[in-house]
Amino acid sequence: MTIGQAPAGYRVTGRVEETPDTVTLALEPVGTPLPGSRPGQFSMLYAFGVGEIPISISGPAGRPILTHTIRSVGAVSRALCATAPGYLVGVRGPFGTSWDETDAAGQDLLLVAGGIGLAPLRPALLSVLGARDLYRRVTMLIGARSPAELLYTAELGRWRDHGARVEVTVDRAGAGWHGDVGVVTQLIPRIELIPAQTVALICGPEVMMRLTAQSLLAAGLTADRIRVSLERNMQCGVAECGHCQLGPLLLCRDGPVVSYLAAAPLLTAREL
Repeated sequence: MTIGQAPAGYRVTGRVEETPDTVTLALEPVGTPLPGSRPGQFSMLYAFGVGEIPISISGPAGRPILTHTIRSVGAVSRALCATAPGYLVGVRGPFGTSWDETDAAGQDLLLVAGGIGLAPLRPALLSVLGARDLYRRVTMLIGARSPAELLYTAELGRWRDHGARVEVTVDRAGAGWHGDVGVVTQLIPRIELIPAQTVALICGPEVMMRLTAQSLLAAGLTADRIRVSLERNMQCGVAECGHCQLGPLLLCRDGPVVSYLAAAPLLTAREL
């Protein structure tokens, strides 16, 4: 893989509006599919005539049809969100490190998501639920700014039916919301954590990941049992352009998933 390699053509075969500004696209290869992905990895998605951005893979790993959940925040993401079924997008990848969720086999797995951070965690959860008997307890804690911004609401019941404990909280409740209100870290005390038998995966805004990790450390987990997914300005995907540098890490290669042991000093420093 080189910076100059042309994106592979993928056709949009499905489009789901998750929230007013977030869309999930199903992409089918036009020709030879790219290599299968692992949970936590990302693709570089190209909107023809507009540009290219990194987007986490949000569907089941290892399949030729790719799933990406995209929030409209800039020119490229707006163009991708507006792409209708039948149209083509370009794809490079998959890139980066994975959650390595299978390391938690025989133990408890705790996933904590904030906002759009649920999208990169979804493949890990689906992988684990597909082999549920290999894990002790599987818990998913989800936080969102409001009920209208929750992702995959139609799937939460299925996740529970397949053996996951799913807890949801929102920062601001609207009419008709009868669930929890507050930050996602307030859900952690409800979980009967066994620190030496728990692996935690966290994805969301950096401040949310830092506070969640600190709560888990206070509960007895060690930093090597906590993994976070970091974002930076990824442009090449192959650790050559340097745009995604965070301290000693090039996140398109050394991340996005890293141990909190490595991430902790980087998330507290300014201007890295």
